[in-house]
Amino acid sequence: MLTLIGLLTICSLVVLLLIGRMSPVLPLIVVPLLGALAAGFGPEAISGFFTDGIGRVMAIATMFVFAITFFGVLQDTGLFRPLINGMVRLTRGNVIAVTVATAVIGMLAHLDGAGATTFLLTIPALLPLYKQLRMSPYLMLLLLALGAGIFNMLPWAGPLGRAAAVTGIDVTELWRPLIAVQAIGVVLLIALAALLGWREQRRIAAGTGLADNEVLVETSNALGEISDEERALERPTRLWLNAGLFVLVLVALFTGLLPAGYIFMIGLSLALLLNYPGGKAQMQRIAAHSPAALSMGMIILAAGSMLGILTGTGMLTSIAQDLVQVLPAPLVGQLHIVLGLFGLPMELMLSTDAYYFGLLPVTLEVVGNQGVDAASVVYALTIGNIIGTFISPFSPALWLALGLAGLDLGRHIRYSLWWMWGFSLVLFGAAWAMGLF
Repeated sequence: MLTLIGLLTICSLVVLLLIGRMSPVLPLIVVPLLGALAAGFGPEAISGFFTDGIGRVMAIATMFVFAITFFGVLQDTGLFRPLINGMVRLTRGNVIAVTVATAVIGMLAHLDGAGATTFLLTIPALLPLYKQLRMSPYLMLLLLALGAGIFNMLPWAGPLGRAAAVTGIDVTELWRPLIAVQAIGVVLLIALAALLGWREQRRIAAGTGLADNEVLVETSNALGEISDEERALERPTRLWLNAGLFVLVLVALFTGLLPAGYIFMIGLSLALLLNYPGGKAQMQRIAAHSPAALSMGMIILAAGSMLGILTGTGMLTSIAQDLVQVLPAPLVGQLHIVLGLFGLPMELMLSTDAYYFGLLPVTLEVVGNQGVDAASVVYALTIGNIIGTFISPFSPALWLALGLAGLDLGRHIRYSLWWMWGFSLVLFGAAWAMGLF
């Protein structure tokens, strides 16, 4: 009976997250509560489950709130804009250089871990250049999505935070082994961008009757324009100070000098003092980024309550024990590997929340009984899935990107799916060879 209630709870949760008719916070809170009541647990037991679950994710929620605000403030100062605009200017007229620069720009723009700001920062600047060179805008979106997917492994980007909330492992501890995977991904993406640029150059040449080396056209100087309000927030005279602060925060995170949440608290304080002196200006910057920060923090806390109930009631354990009985014996201990291999296509069917809060906990229970380390399960599922973040119809940032570029979701999936899945499998193989799972 507990297994049945657990499956109904998780399936209902996943369906509601997939439908997307309500905020993820609501099903994460309400559905597990109803499941616990149906299983016969009273208010006192549920209170204990809630307390345990919230305790597991409090540090992660704190980190997200301050990390998102910190990077948002650095974006306001214009820290990344000169680099991106400079790369756009340098690559004018050379198709292969444009594709390589697009890949690099996508990664740099995603340093804040927010898909919406990544596309807002890059697409308005790059789209006129692609149109002028008669390059496919779907190629632009593919490269930006791949770059953002690689940097989505950063601890403040979202997926690792969700995985940390599920496993209770510190998010920076999960991230450190992935740095090498990200480095491999950067090299692979630059090589793929050059290959796709060469292919695009030949396509354009075939359509215009020019030789490959003649596919150079005069382009305008117009880059993505910024509003007067955005320009007023920029601090070009403090560019190097902000860059130094950015590097210091990254170094502190890498070395584990202090807890990640506290590092971002200190970083945000310094960023505000350095760029926006005065209480009113500082509160305006905090208020500008608080919706995104609060939203992510609430999702993590709601997920903590969900996991506390699913774990405390024994639902996950019961599901795992019964699942082991029906799975072929050789497959039980390798379930995370199989799911990782098909992680990217599952992006078309599962939202990020459904993947990490629905699929991951059950997988952990199944393979954990076979002696598989929780971190190994996270790496298999994350690396196998994360490159496809921005091909999923459940990604709000992707819809923003499609709107900015005037593109069609179906064509984007047809153009990008096989390239992204192939890239994901190569990265998955590299991580497997490195012994991450």
